[in-house]
Amino acid sequence: MRLDPASIFILFLARLIEIYYWLIIARAILSWFIRDPRDKVYRFLYGITEPVLAPIRRILPDMGLDLSPLIAFFILQVLKRLILSLL
Repeated sequence: MRLDPASIFILFLARLIEIYYWLIIARAILSWFIRDPRDKVYRFLYGITEPVLAPIRRILPDMGLDLSPLIAFFILQVLKRLILSLL
């Protein structure tokens, strides 16, 4: 089965979204253990996920618990489904 370039691009975008899921999960888990802003892993995960999580955090009310990763995960899941529906 040969895929056309548009299908390959759509599958590539879907894969990038999946990778981003894992980056958000890694940041959430590591935030329980690593809080040192000088840590390279922490800086990398913070830098790559904060542009998505910060706007969500501004919209959500402060409940003492950061639910932005959960909301981002849901939004990314919907986006991935929309992208894959183009196939």
